[in-house]
Amino acid sequence: MSKPTASLPTSVAYPKVRRMRFRFGQLEPIQRHFIEGNIVLSHLVALLSGGFPPGEESFIRSVRRFADEITDPALKKRVAGFIGQEAVHGNQHRVLNHQLIELGYLFVKVADFPKDSRREKTLVRAERLLPRHLHLALTAAAEHYTATMAQRVLSNEEIRAIPGDPEVWHLLDWHAFEELEHKSVAFDVFRAVDGSEETRILAMAVMYYGVIPFLSVAVIASILADRTAWHPITVTRQAIELFRGPVVRGLMKELRTYMVRDFHPDDIDTTALLEQWRLELFGTDGQLRDRVK
Repeated sequence: MSKPTASLPTSVAYPKVRRMRFRFGQLEPIQRHFIEGNIVLSHLVALLSGGFPPGEESFIRSVRRFADEITDPALKKRVAGFIGQEAVHGNQHRVLNHQLIELGYLFVKVADFPKDSRREKTLVRAERLLPRHLHLALTAAAEHYTATMAQRVLSNEEIRAIPGDPEVWHLLDWHAFEELEHKSVAFDVFRAVDGSEETRILAMAVMYYGVIPFLSVAVIASILADRTAWHPITVTRQAIELFRGPVVRGLMKELRTYMVRDFHPDDIDTTALLEQWRLELFGTDGQLRDRVK
């Protein structure tokens, strides 16, 4: 018997698809190390941006594998919003990625492979080898990871004080906001199709122990490929500051809550934060009203 999906507040029950158009480099040129000269953070954000388009396309495919088994009309509507938001995220990150590649971020080109490319076809084949429920569980775990980071980006004053390219910050704020809007959709699909707690927790364990080591190696490789970043003392200091600072500090403790049995993403109430940022970004005088097509 499938577990019931959680009842969400009306304001966040149906993720809204916003067709965005950011102006990277149009208002002012993007600097090589666009997080105010911070080499490590610039490479980390660049690599995350590079990985978002193919990653989010994989998330969409994982949910679509169960499309015929979703019978609840409310969940169907939420899934449609989730798919629409993730597709726009990938599109806008690709716009940024093109500029990052031109700036010399070679590993962004490795991470952001185009649709119908050989690498995408290889990824799709690999996904088909995974049990459907495991693929979906990995998506739900990744969504919790991104939602946890999104909540930090939108609420932590230390993170918000990090200076960087304004338009890149606008992209990150919008992306974070929508990650919170749809944070429980893949999770609720997983429950609706009788996904087991064991599979759900296993998927998060893979993310929990694998993401930071993988990203650390990727950032090191990206920096080594960037001759303008060959400042060992500066890079070492910035790496230490990253792990001790607000981006990573306390993150693992927050992520562990997902591995408690019967956890649900909406146990973490972000309703007030969403309403605050809905007004900040899309209210009457919202920062991004003119970015919506």
